[in-house]
Amino acid sequence: MAENMFHTLLFCLCTWRLIGVFCVIDEVKSAKEGDSVTLHTKLTELHCKEVIMWTFGPQKSLIAHRVTGTVPVFSDVLNGRFRARLQVDDQTGSLTITNITTQHSGLYEMITSIATGNLHRFDVIVYTRLPVPVIIRDSSQCSSSSERSSVSTCVLLCSVMNVSHVSLSWYKGKSLLSSISVSDLNIRLSLPLEVEHQDTNTYRCVLSHPFRNQTQHLNINDVCHTCSDCVFCCNGTGAVIRLVVSVLVGIATVVVLIYEIRSR
Repeated sequence: MAENMFHTLLFCLCTWRLIGVFCVIDEVKSAKEGDSVTLHTKLTELHCKEVIMWTFGPQKSLIAHRVTGTVPVFSDVLNGRFRARLQVDDQTGSLTITNITTQHSGLYEMITSIATGNLHRFDVIVYTRLPVPVIIRDSSQCSSSSERSSVSTCVLLCSVMNVSHVSLSWYKGKSLLSSISVSDLNIRLSLPLEVEHQDTNTYRCVLSHPFRNQTQHLNINDVCHTCSDCVFCCNGTGAVIRLVVSVLVGIATVVVLIYEIRSR
């Protein structure tokens, strides 16, 4: 009897592989790295001969199943990703993932043999520990920003590396200026901000997800330099000065050459 039920469940599993994309997520679970997450089913008690299967990911890799009252856990599946992390309640079939990491984000499904294969689907999102954003000056935008205005300005970039499911935002005081979000793992996430050198407002760049924020406050004097501090000046006056100096150096060079020729 148990074998027949197991074969029936395998058929259901194969069927859900084909139409699972159209199924509705029962619950979205959010957690931060290191937490324990339990995926609760709608079952209050499993029958003694009831068969259950837990799968993970778009390929529906089998990570646990119960056939005759016990719940074997497949610790070596997916290169040991779930080793020593899975616990299944043999009374309700609920699945617990301990010490969870971002590698365990994804789709979890539990199929039961009762009622021709009940399906429970969970979308688990694991948030990583947040780095502190870094604010740097975007020197490539120096000239273009100066040409648009007579006021000396600089363009800043607030950046973070290797983050997912986060938002990066610029604030002026308590007012939100701009924001960008990313879901999938991103090699680098950057958000620009243009400010005046003499700006006395307070700015901050905030990296956030539902569990935590990391804030970097902007010190304009430290990040933005005036024209006299730059190797290449960033406004129109600086450009004129550089041109005049170049012309004078050229003239002086020509005069020296003529003098040398006449002396010989």
